Amino acid sequence: MRYAKIRKMDISNGPGVRVSIFMQGCTFHCKNCFNPETHDFQGGLEFTEETIAKVLEFCSLEHIVGLSILGGEPMHPKNISGTTKLAQAFKEKFPNKTIWAWTGFLFDRDLKGKEILNYLDVLVDGLFVEELHDPTLKWRGSLNQRVIDVQASTKSNKVILYEKELQKN
Repeated sequence: MRYAKIRKMDISNGPGVRVSIFMQGCTFHCKNCFNPETHDFQGGLEFTEETIAKVLEFCSLEHIVGLSILGGEPMHPKNISGTTKLAQAFKEKFPNKTIWAWTGFLFDRDLKGKEILNYLDVLVDGLFVEELHDPTLKWRGSLNQRVIDVQASTKSNKVILYEKELQKN
C-alpha cells in the first residue's frame, strides 16, 4: 500500500484543524477528480508503520481536532487494511478526536460490516459526479455524495446523515 501525501494542518477536509492523509491508488477515475495524481497504485510513498507513527505524532498537537483520510481511494481492497490499521491506531490514542473519510464506495452497499466502520466518525460516500457538481456543498463535491454519521448509522442499521455543519457555505 502507498500514500500520496500528508498534510500536517488542513482546514478544508472536515471541521477544525485536522491532519489529512491521501491514500494512493484509485480505480474510479471520476471525471474532473480533484486528485488525479493519486490514481496510480504505484505512485506516492510506501505506507509503513513509520507512516502511522508520523500521522499520530502530527495528530498529538492540541489544536488538531481529528484525522481526515482521503485519496485516491482509501477503501479500495488494496488500501482498506492499511486504512483500517491507521484508523484503529488513531482511535486508540485519541478517542476524543474524530476521523473523517472520503470514498467512492457506498456505505450501505459496499462497506457494510467492514472493520473500518468501527473507527470512523463521518464518512463522505459516493463517486464524484461532474454533472452533479455544486461548489456550495460543504465537505462534498457533488449532490449524490452523502455525509454520513457512521456510528449513529451503524447503531440504527440505516444511513443517518451528519447534520452538524452541513449547511451550505
